[in-house]
Amino acid sequence: MATAAPIFVFEIRYVIELILLVFALVLEGVALVHAITQRSDAFAAIGTLPKGGWIAILGVCLVLTLVGFGVLSIFGLIGIAAGLIYLLDVRVGLRDLHDGKGSW
Repeated sequence: MATAAPIFVFEIRYVIELILLVFALVLEGVALVHAITQRSDAFAAIGTLPKGGWIAILGVCLVLTLVGFGVLSIFGLIGIAAGLIYLLDVRVGLRDLHDGKGSW
């Protein structure tokens, strides 16, 4: 009897999904904590969504990823995208606003 995949393929898949889940939860958690600790008028100054909007988006994504939809579901992928957009775009804008190095 021949099999197409090794016996341990499910364990490897489980470990990869667990690593991705931990990465997604850390990413979304860091983005949410950073959004909570910022001043609300700074979000309007850089021309992005208000603070409450970012907190709602990141919080819902974190909960949906944590509840059990998983990181490979559409909700998990949207959560990773929202966390990356916040950390790579909004956080940089907020940092430049506080440093005084922004182009505005």
